[in-house]
Amino acid sequence: MSTVAAARPTPYSFEPASTALLVIDMQRDFLEPGGFGESLGNDVGQLRRTIAPLAALLADVRAAGLTVVHTREGHLPDLSDCPPAKLHRGAPSRRIGDPGPNGRILVRGEYGHDIIDELTPLPGEPVVDKPGKGAFHATDLDALLRARGVRSLLVTGVTTEVCVHTTVREANDRGYECLVLADCVGSYFPEFHRVGLDMIAAQGGIFGWVADSPQARAALATPSVSHPSS
Repeated sequence: MSTVAAARPTPYSFEPASTALLVIDMQRDFLEPGGFGESLGNDVGQLRRTIAPLAALLADVRAAGLTVVHTREGHLPDLSDCPPAKLHRGAPSRRIGDPGPNGRILVRGEYGHDIIDELTPLPGEPVVDKPGKGAFHATDLDALLRARGVRSLLVTGVTTEVCVHTTVREANDRGYECLVLADCVGSYFPEFHRVGLDMIAAQGGIFGWVADSPQARAALATPSVSHPSS
């Protein structure tokens, strides 16, 4: 058993053998300078600050033998899996499927849709392509995790208040215990990031726990005898 004593609202304990690292949507369209996110006027530096701590965490998680799962948000080339409520958001020429700086925006197979080079998945690490904001919607993520005996999730990625938050809420409804690593998730809007994390840990951990990645890395390196999170 490993314990992150400094997690909030309470210490977070997990069994590494039944824990997965979930890396949400660390894609070029969102994080690369000159890419789609920046073309909308966003400061991609707010997201890129997560890369170094996430890369360090990823190395330790791999060394510890935990399951690692990556996700990518995007749609089929014919956009048949993109409902109008999502497709028609944004300004014309800046919508899903339109030509962007790195190919068609959020379309599977395009350069911008793929994961940034710094966090390239290793062979054998599942990559879940999701058409929605949440990683469980219209994907096989739940079946994939259950087949590996996963009950706890270390959650990282972007953005804090959208895809990360939606996924944590979905995971909570399915019975997974989630630890969101604050320095490994990011938003274009710092206030949204702060409030999003506060919402997760509020009311005794209504959706999960929050900590910084060095605390989780230390817990992986020094497992202790403890009781499961409750």
